[in-house]
Amino acid sequence: MALMITDECTGCDACVDPCPNEAIAFGDPIFIINALLCTECVGTDEDPQCELVCPADCIIPNPDFVETPEQLQEKYDNIHS
Repeated sequence: MALMITDECTGCDACVDPCPNEAIAFGDPIFIINALLCTECVGTDEDPQCELVCPADCIIPNPDFVETPEQLQEKYDNIHS
């Protein structure tokens, strides 16, 4: 499942650089995660890197994009092929 950023986002941008898929961008007024690019770091890391660095703890699963680890891996492979 892709991740999303809640309204508790402070706009610090700590989550942007660690994303291996460049799925995080500045929105108005908070950062947003492109669910079509988010693989929860499947393909690169065991844990979502954005969640690990977020000081506001505002990154949660996106209920609109439920995907299995296999689907996330396929998405990652397609993004990076």
